[in-house]
Amino acid sequence: MMRLFLSPPHMSGKELEYIQEAFESNYIAPTGPFLERFEKSVAKFVQAPAALALCSATAGLHLALRLLGIGPGDKVAVSNFTFIASLSPILYQGATPILVGCDQSWQMDPMALEEALQKERPKAVILTHIYGQSADVATIKELCDHYGAQLIEDAAESLGATLNGKYTGTFGTFGVYSFNGNKLLTTGGGGILVGPKEPIERARFLATQAREPDVEWYEHKTYGYNYRLSNIAAAIGVAQMEVVQERIAKKRQIFEWYQEFLSDKAHFMPEIPRSFGNRWLTTALFNTDPLHILRELKNERIESRPLWKPMHMQPLCKDFSYYGQKKEEEFFAKGLCLPSGTAMEKEDVAMVCEVIGRCLG
Repeated sequence: MMRLFLSPPHMSGKELEYIQEAFESNYIAPTGPFLERFEKSVAKFVQAPAALALCSATAGLHLALRLLGIGPGDKVAVSNFTFIASLSPILYQGATPILVGCDQSWQMDPMALEEALQKERPKAVILTHIYGQSADVATIKELCDHYGAQLIEDAAESLGATLNGKYTGTFGTFGVYSFNGNKLLTTGGGGILVGPKEPIERARFLATQAREPDVEWYEHKTYGYNYRLSNIAAAIGVAQMEVVQERIAKKRQIFEWYQEFLSDKAHFMPEIPRSFGNRWLTTALFNTDPLHILRELKNERIESRPLWKPMHMQPLCKDFSYYGQKKEEEFFAKGLCLPSGTAMEKEDVAMVCEVIGRCLG
């Protein structure tokens, strides 16, 4: 049988046409009309003032911290139950991460965040919306405003997710989305930074090596980065954005199929009240060693993955302050991410669940 991947790319059918158009125009490097089209399509979709296409969402987080003046001696609160890319840009800036645990929603716990805000007084908060679901970002935004911390949303996994009808990534000062190869949509590798127009233009300047404009030679008054997305990758992004609603609908259908087959065998990640998730990955907790299930699936050429190993359990983060109840340790010990590619059909989900059923007895 063919291998069943966790969340492989799924092309719309227009990508090659747009890539060919970009090649014929000879706009190959990080400039060209598809970059602007891609940025505008994302900004319009999430109803953000402006967007900047970058080589990764991590680059977007880094630029957001730079724009907010975060540097050595500063503290930044960050989700503990997440991927390392949410935390690494804090270290790039020489700042100190403050780890904030999750609650039963699997997302950042507002009560733990308030304790961190009171005791640590971080200048910024990086909130990760994990696995395509919205955190309680409205409450978290209120806390950030009350304690004078800037909110950055790592919405890398949650493009299209909403809370109270508002898109994740647009509650804070800045938000980022990922277009990595395994995300809801992909440009092969890339990301989008969204936020107010003037700061986004400053980020654009920094992302293109901070070269001063209107000077014949390369003039630099500050340092920048080589963070821009290429026009070719943006052409793929334009085609992908044309099917964003279809992909979200399919991800949610796949989740419903898993629920149908495993409702009495697994506990699935909840959707908080008044939210709508894109269900990027179907994630579940089991009353057995998830690595046993992972290995049995692997024997059948089916890819799965443990849930994120919490940052406080990572050797890199052993000396950072932590606030919370460490519920994420339980989730990590019991959870798996299940195959969720949007080309899957119900019989594929049934096959995965049949293997899981054998493991559970």
